[in-house]
Amino acid sequence: MTDRDVHLPVAAQPSVDSLVEYAQTAEAGGYDCAWLPETWGRDAVTVLTAIAERTETIDIGTSIVNTYSRSPALLGQTAATLQEVSDGRFRLGLGPSGPVVIENWHGVAYGNPLKRTRETVDIVKQVLAGEPVEYDGDEFSLSGFRLRSAPPDPTPPVEVTGMGPKAVELAGRFADGWHGIMLTPEGISDRIDDIERGAELGDRDPDDVQVTTGVTCCALEDAERARELARQHTAFYVGGMGTFYRDALERQGYDEAADIHDAWQNGERERALELVDEAILDDLCAAGNPETVREQVSRYEAVEGVDSVAVSFPRGADREDIERTMDVLAPDDAS
Repeated sequence: MTDRDVHLPVAAQPSVDSLVEYAQTAEAGGYDCAWLPETWGRDAVTVLTAIAERTETIDIGTSIVNTYSRSPALLGQTAATLQEVSDGRFRLGLGPSGPVVIENWHGVAYGNPLKRTRETVDIVKQVLAGEPVEYDGDEFSLSGFRLRSAPPDPTPPVEVTGMGPKAVELAGRFADGWHGIMLTPEGISDRIDDIERGAELGDRDPDDVQVTTGVTCCALEDAERARELARQHTAFYVGGMGTFYRDALERQGYDEAADIHDAWQNGERERALELVDEAILDDLCAAGNPETVREQVSRYEAVEGVDSVAVSFPRGADREDIERTMDVLAPDDAS
């Protein structure tokens, strides 16, 4: 059976308490994991610590923290500590993000994101094993680091994100899981083929790689408002968050992704929104009335190889929109 996770809201929230309350609501509704992205708001580590202390059963994880603003050794320490404070419920999600974020926000050269992610995972796993870290790679050279605390038991999984075929193939070779977003059900199936190819190259069982797909969801009685929020969210990510989402859409056959991106970059925001037509919304998102949204989410759950669907929310959704959507899609919802 496919798990049902939740991505806590990426948009600005009034307080840490509000994020904790969303996680508590998810736990009460039977969601399997509460994922927290780290973007330009509160840092994920502090918030997840608060969530760990005030929940009991739901898994918690980062989806994602980037591999540039913290060193691999610190990421390993952080994962070990969050595993301790959550009593074994933590999952570490890593990814390279993109040059817009890494270079403009953090002032770090982007370099080779695939190699950096691969080496970061290798080092984090050495740290979590409690071993002295001896590592000589292209991106990192470390010697002598070792946890002074006992290594976490169980060891938290180290999962990665990635958009392109090569990045996903690498996830199949070395990571414990892979997270995909901005993908249609058919696009997810294609990326699972990449996971399987990478697992074969790494002499691994592809079933050992947890596949999580994030789906932008908005389930409201006002179906038009729900779809407009999803449209705005999609246009922002394709147009304003670098080229990865544009490229992912083009790879799935949406030639209009380039026009959405260019219109947004040229300040033609209304034009960008118009280009996110009904077909794109139906293929990429689950937005509309509750019945429609349940049906759209079920398409992702039916994809062979998907282990969990993570319900995420449009960046413009307010608290009432988020809570209603969580309630509609809650695994324990009997309605």
